[in-house]
Amino acid sequence: MTDWSRLVRPSLVGVDPYDPGESMAELKARHGLDEVWKLNWNEELAGPLEGVLEEVERELPNSWMYPEQAYADFRADVAAWTGTVPARIVPAHGIQALVTIVATAFLRPGDTVVIPSPTYGLYAQVCAAHGAEVARVPVRSDLGLDLEAMLAATERTSARLVWVVDPNNPTGRIVTAAEWRAFLDALPQGSVAVVDEAYREYVDPGLRVDREADVAAGRPVLLLRTFSKIFGLAGLRLGYAIAGEQLASFLDVVQEPFNVNRAALAAGCASLRRCELVEERRTRAAAARALLAARLGEAGLESTPSQANFLLVRLGMDDVEAAGSLARRGLLIRPGSEFGLPGTARITVGPLDVMERVAAELAAARAPR
Repeated sequence: MTDWSRLVRPSLVGVDPYDPGESMAELKARHGLDEVWKLNWNEELAGPLEGVLEEVERELPNSWMYPEQAYADFRADVAAWTGTVPARIVPAHGIQALVTIVATAFLRPGDTVVIPSPTYGLYAQVCAAHGAEVARVPVRSDLGLDLEAMLAATERTSARLVWVVDPNNPTGRIVTAAEWRAFLDALPQGSVAVVDEAYREYVDPGLRVDREADVAAGRPVLLLRTFSKIFGLAGLRLGYAIAGEQLASFLDVVQEPFNVNRAALAAGCASLRRCELVEERRTRAAAARALLAARLGEAGLESTPSQANFLLVRLGMDDVEAAGSLARRGLLIRPGSEFGLPGTARITVGPLDVMERVAAELAAARAPR
C-alpha cells in the first residue's frame, strides 16, 4: 500500500481539507424537514439579480469555444465597475482560488504570513499547505482588526503576506479609512497586504475604503473580490483580483488559462449591468440586519455591529446546542465555536419574516425550561 504522506509536499501533512458538512438533502432527511433556510454560509438568499440567468442561458450555445473574448469583456466590465483599468483585473473561479494563486505566487517554505484571528479559515490552511508559518493576531476586544498588532507581528517575523479582511468574517467589523492609511503607510518594505473584500458591496458607501487608488499608485496591495455574495452567484464560482499590472501578469502565470467558464463570465457581466439592483440589495440587507439586531436585543442577545450580510450574536448558551436546536426547526446558523468564539453564532441576514423567526427561536432556545 502506497504511503502518499511520504510522497506529497511535506507541508500538506497535518493540514485538514475543507469540510462542507452535511448537504441540504441530508439535513432535510435527518430532521424530517421540507424547507431549510441556510443562514450559515453567508450566501445571498435572493439569488442572482433579475435577468442574469436569462443572459447566461443565451451564452450556453457558445460553450464549445474557449472564453478568450469573454475574459476580455469581463475584465473591461469589472474595470469600469471598479474605476480601474482592465490590465489590473485577474479573473478567477472565486476568492478561494485566488487565495491559492496568491500563496503560490508569493510563498516559499519557511516564509511567514500574518492573519487576524478569528477570520476566514482558508488563508491559514492554504498558506500552511505552501509551507508558510502562520502568525495569528487576535482581534481587539471590540472584535475589530488590531492593525497595530498585525503590523508589529509583520515587523517581528518579516512576514511576506499580511491578510486584511474588510469586513471581517465572522464579525462583520470594518476597517476605517484612517486605520487603513496608518497601516499601509507603516507596512514594512517587502511585505504585501492582501485584502479580502468579499463583503465590500454590503458596506455603507460612505464607509468604504478606496483601495483601488492604492493599487493604481503602486502600493504593495492586492485586492480580492467576489460575485458570490451580493451578486448571488456563489454556485458559479466567480471572483477577481485587482492588482498592479506587473503583479497581475505574475498571477496569471501561476493560475491555469481560462479557469473561469463562459456561463460564470456571462453572469458576472450581466450582473454589472444592473448596478441599481446592487444598491437595492445593500439597503435591503442593512434593513434585515437592523431588524435582526433589534429583535435579538429585545430578547437580551447582544450582536456585534456589522457591515456585512450577517450578524455575530452572543447567545448566552452553548452555541453548538443552539445551532442544533434551530437546525431541527429548519434554520441553519453557524456556531461560533467553529471560529474560536464559543457562545456565539453567525447568522446570515435574509427576508424580514425569517429574521423575526430566527430571533424568536433563539430567544425560546435560551429560555429556562
